[in-house]
This record gives sequence, structure tokens and C-alpha cells, in this order.
Amino acid sequence: METWPVESLAGAVPPPPRLTRRFLFIFTLSLSCTYLCYSLLFCCDSLMQSRGLGEHRCLLIRNVGGKKLLQKSPYCSLEGPAPSAASPGAPALSSAPAPAPRLASTNHSSTPKLGTKRLPQAIIVGVKKGGTRAVLEFIRVHPDVRAVGTEPHFFDRNYDRGLDWYRSLMPRTLESQITMEKTPSYFVTKEAPRRIFNMSRDTKLIVVVRNPVTRAISDYTQTLSKKPDIPTFEGLSFRNRSLGLVDMSWNAIRIGMYVVHLESWLQYFPLAQIHFVSGERLITDPAGEMGRVQDFLGIKRVITDKHFYFNKTKGFPCLKKTESSILPRCLGKSKGRTHVQIDPEVIDQLRDFYRPYNIKFYETVGQDFRWE
Repeated sequence: METWPVESLAGAVPPPPRLTRRFLFIFTLSLSCTYLCYSLLFCCDSLMQSRGLGEHRCLLIRNVGGKKLLQKSPYCSLEGPAPSAASPGAPALSSAPAPAPRLASTNHSSTPKLGTKRLPQAIIVGVKKGGTRAVLEFIRVHPDVRAVGTEPHFFDRNYDRGLDWYRSLMPRTLESQITMEKTPSYFVTKEAPRRIFNMSRDTKLIVVVRNPVTRAISDYTQTLSKKPDIPTFEGLSFRNRSLGLVDMSWNAIRIGMYVVHLESWLQYFPLAQIHFVSGERLITDPAGEMGRVQDFLGIKRVITDKHFYFNKTKGFPCLKKTESSILPRCLGKSKGRTHVQIDPEVIDQLRDFYRPYNIKFYETVGQDFRWE
């Protein structure tokens, strides 16, 4: 049997134990570090994803679900933790901005600051060329009155549009303010009294009247400025001048028959609910006439003499400059225009025609306007 030398057997002996243990330690340590790193990364990623999804769901529920869903959700609460409950040094949570305080109503027309659009409580119903624009502009100075600047013509031309359309034209007013409008053609519109009564039987009515002869000439002057080719005033006023037959179908003449139109209004409104303004006194004593208008509306007398000055060029009063206006306020160029010259005999004939109507009008309303 063959034998190996002792030196050969010694060369096949494993390496010393110290070297092996060192190698195993390094290998094990590297594996442990690798595992620890992967574990840490995986956990952090899971935490971040979980937190992100929770916050996202919380925000989604806040925006979409409302209070009821928020109470059911385990991810967040409606009110959130109180500041005192947070741990010291804890990072602030990322969340949606706090919702704005809920308004009493989403309709801005009902907020106290802006007011509400209401149907008018008072209407200037007539008469054309009597001074209605002056009354409207003067009364708008009052802080308790808001009025439409243009004429709505709802109760004569636009009634089929409905009350909602009519209300939409009105300015916003507070509970303490009065909404007004003016359309002078209402006074001679047969359906207007009934329609206004159906809207509100408590509506206050204002009628600005003027000497019917002067009013007719003013009406003709305005029409002539727009239609220069119309017949003469005398030609339109009479069916037969030599016989003194006045043409009552001509609108300029018919409007001045105040008592005839008033009969339709008295079928629906008591006389105490109708206030008559003298167009003549509105020029000579604007503060006095406007004082009576304010009394009729049930508001404090704020508009006084200090608000007016007489414009000699136009021939009627204008509003003085106020703190809110840079210049004095006067009516437009179409107001105060020079009337056409009319034969004095024609004027006398028209006075005779209107006299019985005027007298009956005085008796009905209890005022003498002294047009005779």
C-alpha cells in the first residue's frame, strides 16, 4: 500500500480558523446591512403612500362628500384635532384650506348690504309734460328712496313680460327704503289702474299735473322737435276752429282732461292713496311741493330749500351740488325748451274748453290749482 509523505498531507489542511471567521463575519454583516436598507426603504415608501392616499381621500371627501360623508370616513374628521391636542414639534398636516363662512343666502340680492329687488311701493303715473322727471330726480336725493331712472312702461306696453321681469328692472333697496318708478303714460292707460291694483292695492300713486293748455303746447313743442313736418298746433287742436270744436282725439288735448282719466283710477284706489303735485308750484316752490311728496310717502323731510337753486336759463329749479356730486344737477336739454308761439285766440278757446273739466277736477281732488 502506497503512503503519502507527511508534507503533502500538511498542504491539504484548511486555512486557519481566524481567517474563516473574519470572512464569515464580513459576509454576514453585508447581508444584514443590505436587508436592513431594503426594509427601511420599503417601510418608508409604504408609509408615504399610505399617508398620501389618506390625505388625498380626506381632501376628496371634503370637497365632494360634505359633512355626512366626512363623519363616516376613517381617514379624517370634519373639524380636525384641536391645536392643543397636537404633540409638541409634530409637523403640520397638509390639508385643504378652511371653508369660508357660509352666507345666509347665495342670492346677493337678499344680503343686507346690497338689498333686494322689490316691486315698487310708489309710482309716478302721470302726466306727460307735467314735471314728472323733475319730481323723480328731486325725490331720488332722499336716502330712503331708490328709483328706476328710465321709464319701464310695464303697465301699458310690457305687461305680458310678467312681474318677475318688472321686478328685475328695479334697484336694490333695503327694508327701510322705498322703491319707485315713473311712467307718465300710465295715467291715460285704461288698463293701468287695474293692473297696478292687482300687483298691490297698497301702491301709492303720484300725479304731477299742470295747466292743460300749457301742457298741450309743451307736448306739441316736443313732438315738433322730432317731427318738423307735422301740422300746426291750431290745425291739430280743432276739428272746426270757427265753431270752437276741439279735437279731443288728439293725444295732446286728451291728456289734459284730467278728471276723465282720474275716474278710472278712483275705481281701484281711494283718493287718499293718490297725491297730486302742482307743476307750477314745483317751479316756484320746489321745496314746498317736495315736502308734501315726502309726507305722502311717509318719509322724513330731508329735501328742503338748501337743495335747490333757480336756473334762469332753463326757467326752473335745479339741484345744488352735493357732497357726492361734483357739479349741480339740472334736467336735460329737452327740459325747459322755448315753446312755439301760439295765437292768443287759440289759447283762449282752449281755456274755455278745459274750464269745466278743470273745475270738476278741483272738486274731485279737493285742490284749486288756479289754472283759470
